[in-house]
Amino acid sequence: MKLTTKGRYAVTAMLDLALHAGHGPVKLAEISERQGISLSYLEQLFTRLRREKLVVSTRGPGGGYSLSRGSDDIPVSAVIMAVDENVDTTRCGGLANCHNDQRCLTHELWMELSSQIRTFLDQITLGELMRNGGVLEVAERQEREARQRHTGDVPVNFDPVRA
Repeated sequence: MKLTTKGRYAVTAMLDLALHAGHGPVKLAEISERQGISLSYLEQLFTRLRREKLVVSTRGPGGGYSLSRGSDDIPVSAVIMAVDENVDTTRCGGLANCHNDQRCLTHELWMELSSQIRTFLDQITLGELMRNGGVLEVAERQEREARQRHTGDVPVNFDPVRA
C-alpha cells in the first residue's frame, strides 16, 4: 500500500484549513503558500472535497473555503476517500484474483492489514490532529514564515548561506 501525493496533500490541505477555520473562509492561495502545494493541484483536490461535502466555498471578496462541519466530525479516512485514494494493501484490489486468477497465499493477511489501516484512519479526526503538539508547533512556524515573506522581515537567526 502506498498513499500517493494526492491523499497526503488532501489531508495536509484539510488540516491547514481546519487550523485556520476560526478566521473565516481560507483562500487556496494561502494554503498553497504555507504548505508548498501548487494552487492548481489544490483546486483539483478541493473540487473533489467539495463534491463529497467536506468543504464549502464562499465566493467574492473575503471568500475561500471552510470545513462543512466541525473538525472533530471529519475523519482522515473521509478526506482520503474523497480524493479517490485507495488504502488497499492487496495486489488484487481485494478481488482475490492475485495468483493466476485465484486467491494468493497471503491474501487474508493483506485484507486484514487494509482493514486495520481503514479502522485507524476512521478513528483519527482533523480535530484530533489539530490538538497534537507537534502539529501546532509546525503550524506556528509556517505562520511566522508566511508573515516574514509578506513583510520582508528577516528572522534574527537568519543565515543567508542556508537560505
